[in-house]
Amino acid sequence: MNCRFVMLLLVLAALPSAADPFPKGDPKIGNSLEQKSCRACHVSMYGGDGSKVYTRPNRIVTTPQQLLARIDICSTNTNAGLFPEDEEHVAAFLNQQYYKFK
Repeated sequence: MNCRFVMLLLVLAALPSAADPFPKGDPKIGNSLEQKSCRACHVSMYGGDGSKVYTRPNRIVTTPQQLLARIDICSTNTNAGLFPEDEEHVAAFLNQQYYKFK
């Protein structure tokens, strides 16, 4: 095989892992939405500022897809009324602040 072709394949294979998991999300908007729609429930469940839900050792969210699914479930259960684009913003904020998914 051509060495350049092999290098190109390696570079292309690495691209998805470096991609932003929430490319349409704006963390600034997500921070505002999280404070408005999520924080009170998390404070009532975990105390403090509610962030323990994101930092506890046995957290159930371990992938970007699980994070979006969890945000959707919480939005539905609490009647927060978040639209899919809002959920993407919240996910972008939570990822930037806590999860650090690539």
